[in-house]
Amino acid sequence: MKVALLTTPQARYADYWRAFLSELDLEPARPRAPYDTWLEAGRGSLPGEPLLVQLALGEILSLGTQVDAVLVPAGLPVHDDAWSGAFAELLPQRIAGLPPLVAVPDEPQALAAAAADLGQRLVGNAALVRRALEQVQPLGQPERREEWPALQRASQVSVGVIGPRSLLAHPELSAGLWQALSRYSLFPVPAHTLPTSQVSDRGERLSDPRAQAGDRWLYGAARLLEGKGAVQGLVLVAPMQDAGLQAALERVAAELHKPTLLLTLDAGQTEWPELAGFAARLGAGTGAE
Repeated sequence: MKVALLTTPQARYADYWRAFLSELDLEPARPRAPYDTWLEAGRGSLPGEPLLVQLALGEILSLGTQVDAVLVPAGLPVHDDAWSGAFAELLPQRIAGLPPLVAVPDEPQALAAAAADLGQRLVGNAALVRRALEQVQPLGQPERREEWPALQRASQVSVGVIGPRSLLAHPELSAGLWQALSRYSLFPVPAHTLPTSQVSDRGERLSDPRAQAGDRWLYGAARLLEGKGAVQGLVLVAPMQDAGLQAALERVAAELHKPTLLLTLDAGQTEWPELAGFAARLGAGTGAE
């Protein structure tokens, strides 16, 4: 049996799921096509959908047809955005012939129960599943990291960068943004590198009754960074064509007091003209090199 773990969500507990599949002696399914072809395939099938949906679809298509299941780590849903809360359920309704997509949690308190159920479905061997759960248990512990990332760098102006983990933690998608910020002497402090418990605690202060987990995470990260004296402004980044996340970030921006800039990011993008004025407003460099 061949099982894949979707990488596009950039899950926090990806190592847990990979190790669990290995302990069950399942063969990992890997993409047959290189990363730089995934988006083209996804856009060809779903041209009007958000960047991250297109990229995930392209990754799934690149696995080929001989795949028994694809595990899809759940993201944090935001208000009025169906894809963020039900990707694994919605995608097969839009695209026929995909391998079975299995949503799995990315929160520590839900891992063990979901893994036990999944393991029984995949291998039907209770003893093997129990042993696998015991082996991977250390990888499923809640994050206890309370250390903050660096908030300053000499000769640069610090800015908090707020956006979904699936975008900011994605090494290929986010690379152009980090390079662009550096050209304008802006030092990024990404939201996904902050202490998780502190982001969660601050997010609970959001009073919007419509807010879902993703809204609270974005709000919590933004307010946490805004409270740091070293952080002079905030850059809020939504994936291209993602109206739901863009609206969520606009709601967050309305709650902030420090200078903010809202951007959209496309795959391979390296230039944002808006950064020039924002950097000047913060007293950073001109972007010329």
